[in-house]
Amino acid sequence: MEVGLQMVFASYGWDNVSDKQVWDEELRLARLAADLGFDVLWSVEHHFNDYSFCPDNIQLMSWLAATCPNVGLGTAAVILPWHDPLRVAEQVSMLDYLSNGRFRLGVGRGLARREFEAFRGTMDESRERFDEAAAMIVETLKTGFMEGNGKHYKQPRIEIRPRPTRSFDGKVYAVASSDDSVVSAAKLNARMVMFADRPWPMRMPAIQKHRDLIRQMHGVEAMPPLLADFCICTPTLDGTEDKARQYMGKFVESNFYHYELLGEHFASVKGYDAYAQKIALTREIGMDGIISAFMEAAVWGTPDRILRMFEERRRVVGDFELATSFRFGGTPYALAEDGLKLYCKEVLPVLKSWKNDAVAKAAE
Repeated sequence: MEVGLQMVFASYGWDNVSDKQVWDEELRLARLAADLGFDVLWSVEHHFNDYSFCPDNIQLMSWLAATCPNVGLGTAAVILPWHDPLRVAEQVSMLDYLSNGRFRLGVGRGLARREFEAFRGTMDESRERFDEAAAMIVETLKTGFMEGNGKHYKQPRIEIRPRPTRSFDGKVYAVASSDDSVVSAAKLNARMVMFADRPWPMRMPAIQKHRDLIRQMHGVEAMPPLLADFCICTPTLDGTEDKARQYMGKFVESNFYHYELLGEHFASVKGYDAYAQKIALTREIGMDGIISAFMEAAVWGTPDRILRMFEERRRVVGDFELATSFRFGGTPYALAEDGLKLYCKEVLPVLKSWKNDAVAKAAE
């Protein structure tokens, strides 16, 4: 099983923290994770706000490729409607060359209205733009040539340089939090990315749908999903539940603020109906209920408790990969670093010993 670190680059929930401090702390954790045995360093893409600000995760991965030469690198995710697909394909090909094949491309379509507006786009076009751009990029990474004649991207046939030299099979990921995103991920034969924000049985219909579609469309079994996780790891349980509720609660608050999840616009924006359903759930159970659901999905406590939570998740979901964040919602840096070190010592070796059932069956 592969375990990665997810870098969020957030200042929401911290008092008097500079952008420089946010980046310094996040990069310190990344280098520590690479040194202590994490398999992959992942990063989000977000812009302009305290919620998260990593405006160019491909550029970040280029720096990490040199700084951390023995770890995988991934974007979770590049938000394609905010980028030109030709430039993304060029950047990915170059980064894969510079990193000797360590790069994994995760893509998404975006959710925050304020980010779309800043890039002079609209959420109404996001599904069409994502589907067009993603297909063009994946095909270019296979053939070395890009062309397109869709509604949004009229691209004359052109060869990219440096030419792609390695296969991206199994190294393309797509955020899939809504039904139409699950379908889009399956069309790409991409591994699905989901966030630990609600109990895992609620996630299973989408996960199973992705597996069924991959089998129908490509004649193969879907590879394990990447689950973006959140963790508070402590040597004892004394006060840990209160800490988890405080910091995970603050992250949930930032999530609702950034994405305007209580706004009315989701009900009328094409392709975002799943979020209208989440809003309805929030209004039914309240913010305390949403935070409790988040805490049930994420992991917190002692290493032994965290491993039991992962074992239960595996019973529900099956095999999965992890992209775990230790710094979110105002978590003090010392707590994040100590938690990461303890996790690496006592949780990571057990997780990495778990065998992928699909791989094991294929080897029989």
